[in-house]
Amino acid sequence: MNLRLALVATTLAAIVSSVTPWQGADASQGLKARIYLTQKGVPRSLSETGVIRFAQSHKATRLRETGDVPIEDRQWRATLVANFNRPVGESEFEVLFYDIQTAERRFIAPTMTVFLSDRNQRTIVHKLRLNRPQFEPNRRLEMVVTVRRQEVGRYRFQILGDRVQHSGEVTFSDDEAR
Repeated sequence: MNLRLALVATTLAAIVSSVTPWQGADASQGLKARIYLTQKGVPRSLSETGVIRFAQSHKATRLRETGDVPIEDRQWRATLVANFNRPVGESEFEVLFYDIQTAERRFIAPTMTVFLSDRNQRTIVHKLRLNRPQFEPNRRLEMVVTVRRQEVGRYRFQILGDRVQHSGEVTFSDDEAR
């Protein structure tokens, strides 16, 4: 009888401990990510370690904007490579951007959600575009990767580009001048 009671108590304790809400929070504290941005195309034929080595050797701390369209329509294109120390265990993670040009860092909305095809992935390659007017040229930014609202990695970089030039010349028609 005592053996049966001990077995039931052990089983019940195992079930309760596996569904407690604080269990998931402890598991996410050890998750860390190394973040890289590159403006070079990541070859598709590379292995996981090859992608990481490529991202390390071609990382960009200064992103240059596209130059083939008018200034107002330009954007910054890059490839995000996130290398986690263990599988993410989620189907998505968030990427937040902050302007750190001034003493007080300013959040740039909206956040970017990256969806994963496999919860066991450790290295994620994702193309991103930073569009005007949300992102201003010649600013220092910080990119923060979060999983379950826990920060797991950061990356600081600059975006370089041309500002909109105004001639300062104003012309009025005869009707507007009256």
